[in-house]
Formats: sequence, C-alpha cells, structure tokens
Amino acid sequence: MTPEVRTLTVGALTRVEGEGALHVTLVDGAVDSVELNIYEPPRFFEAFLRGRAYTEPPDLTARVCGICPVAYQISACNAIEDACGISVGPELAALRRLLYCGEWIHSHALHIFLLHAPDFLGYPDAISMARDHPDLVKRGLAIKKTGNRLMEVIGGRAIHPINVRLGGFYSVPRARDLEPLAQMLRRSLDDALETLRVITEFEFPDVEFDHEFLSLSDGDRYPIENGSILRSAGSAFDIADFSDHIVEAQVKHSTALHATLDGKRYLTGPLARYSLNSATLSPVAAEAATAAGLGPICRNPFRSIVVRIVEVVYAIEESLRIIAEYERPSKPFVDVPVRAGIGHGVSEAPRGLLYHRYEIGGDGLIREALLVPPTSQNQGAIEYEMAALVAANLSLEDAPLTSLCERSIRNHDPCISCSAHFLTLTIDRT
Repeated sequence: MTPEVRTLTVGALTRVEGEGALHVTLVDGAVDSVELNIYEPPRFFEAFLRGRAYTEPPDLTARVCGICPVAYQISACNAIEDACGISVGPELAALRRLLYCGEWIHSHALHIFLLHAPDFLGYPDAISMARDHPDLVKRGLAIKKTGNRLMEVIGGRAIHPINVRLGGFYSVPRARDLEPLAQMLRRSLDDALETLRVITEFEFPDVEFDHEFLSLSDGDRYPIENGSILRSAGSAFDIADFSDHIVEAQVKHSTALHATLDGKRYLTGPLARYSLNSATLSPVAAEAATAAGLGPICRNPFRSIVVRIVEVVYAIEESLRIIAEYERPSKPFVDVPVRAGIGHGVSEAPRGLLYHRYEIGGDGLIREALLVPPTSQNQGAIEYEMAALVAANLSLEDAPLTSLCERSIRNHDPCISCSAHFLTLTIDRT
C-alpha cells in the first residue's frame, strides 16, 4: 500500500540575516523529518583567522554579526587574554559589561518590538502593527536607541564598534560623558516596564520542551560578559573543557554545523540563561519577572518574549548601577604581551552562549581558531520543537500551520531567521 506523504516546503527565508529554507515530511499522518535547511555559503572565519596577528580577532570576528558584534569582540578578548595569562582590572571589566548591556538592550528591543510582537497581536509585520499600536512601537524604538547610544559612547559606534581592543579599550569615557546615558536609561526603564505590562496580556500557547539548558553563571550576578559554564542536567564543566562536551557535526541539509551536549540536544539563550540564573536578577528585574508570571524556570519557548523584556529591564538597571559607580580607569587598557598557548573565552550573546578558542604561536600568529555561536547550538532544539508542534497540529489548514511554523522559529531569534515575515509554505499531498 502506497504511504500517504505530505510535504511542507519553505523555499527561502526572506529578509533574514542568512539564507535558509524549511522542509517537513509527513508519512501516513506522522512527522517523518524536519529540516531547517541552511544553504548560505560558508564564511570561513575560522580559516582566515589562521596566520593573523593575535591582536586582530576582536575586530575581525565582530564582522560575523551586525546585530551582536560586541559578543564576538568580548568572547575573542576573553579567549586571547586567557591564552596570554592577562586579566583586566575591575574598572575595565565594568566598562565591558556596560558596552555589552547596550548590545543586549538594542538586540532584544529589535526582536521584541519589530519581529516578535506582531505574532501575538495578529499583524504580518511591525509597520502594520504600528498603525494600531503606535505607542508600543515608539517605546521599542526609544529603547533600541538607548542601547545603540550606549554602544556608540563606549564602543565608538553602534555597528561593529571600533573602540574595543585586547586588554580593554583605545579610549575610555569620562564620568560626565555617561550622565546623558543615565537619563536615557531611566526613561527606557519606564518604557520597558510598561512594555512588560502589555506583553503579559499576550496569549501564549501552552507548550513546554524538555531540552537541557546551557548557559554561563557569574556568581551572584546575572551572566553577560564572562562566567563559568552551567547546565540544567549533569555537572558544570570548565570553559577549557567546552569541546569535550559540545561537539559540532555537519548535517547533509545545512552548511551550518549542528551541536550536541554530550551527544544530546540542548538549548542556550534567554530561556536557558533565565532558568539557570533567575535568582541573580536585580531587584527591579526580579519583581518584573514575578509580575509577568514567570517562575524560577521557563520552558515555554513562546514566552521567550517575556524573558527578553525582563532581560532588557535587567540590562538597563545594571547599566544604571555601573554608571553610578563608575570610576574612570587610569589607563584605557592593560598590555597583553604575546605568549604561546591556547585560550578559551565565553560570553552570553543575546541569543545565547558564544565560545571562542584560539591557539597562538610564540610569534604572535594564530595557529587555530574555533567559534561556536548560539544559533548552531540551538538548531537541533529548533528542529525538535518544529516536529513536535507540527505533529500536534496536523489538523490545521495551511495558513494557520504556516503561522505556527513562523512563530516557532522566531521564538529563538536565530541569526538566520530574524525577520517579521519570512515563511512561504507550500504543501504537496500524494
């Protein structure tokens, strides 16, 4: 008897940071395969870093992403400074954290207000949503502007900052340079809290997934620019042991590597970060999480928009704290003399844990480089969720099933899919 085959195909994900497609095959009413096809040509960053000076990765790797360049810069600095046996002082570390807060604020705001909120309010894009909800969009743009301004003042510019270097910065601001930022941040905190009240009224599908969570932990602080590696099942492990636990492998349907944690799927990003570190949120952010109905752990990917706005509140509150306590470093950087060795660095990009490893020769040239971004780590979990959601909603017509597929992918804001309207779904029935 010929099996009944139903194929769901998305030929191209448009207006995204990257190129990809989606292919779902159902046989006799059951999900046979789900493939997030990433067909963008490889970019070879790890290859062209070989032979470059050990001082160059913070600038070069920033070009991996126009939305989250600071994540690449800081992970690169952490790894090379680790190889060279150097630590920056508390004043420079605080400035790095402040710069990173700016990236969290602008990146989360972009996703929340322009890419994700239309899903919950029933609009195809933010432009349509703005006609009926202008205040919501205006608040979002104002919050994003605040994050961008932080990056400009600390990093030199908002896209691919030019003021970051090994050991710190090329120049550091004066206290009076940060005062206007504090005013913007206080206004944005009010906007973020008002947004949280709006988002808590959204309707969220009642689903949870049992992924293992992986994120950084930073003592009694919410992790951003550094930390140790923590997981929800099993023992924590050292950053230097990252590659012993996280293994990337090529799959036939994607030029992006898929990562596993001790051979199993896992999730990094806001849900993992919050679930493993919610006890370390600042007072206002913790109160906001409680008001939004978040418990100490969140496993519903559709509620990731709530976690992101809580993290925006945290990043704003943390920025205000750093500015209030700011002491200008006596020197904008510490020297990082070359030393042969291998260094490991991690940080928490808005989308999740970002790992860098560099092997440096005594001549100061890079022998090997490894970059493991959060999107490649999350692809297995995204495909798993898609399969489960499709299987649970086979009775849906094409249009609502398409919408569910779009929403499911956008929950995780992967770099290849950060767009408000990108899926064109076709269904072939045999």
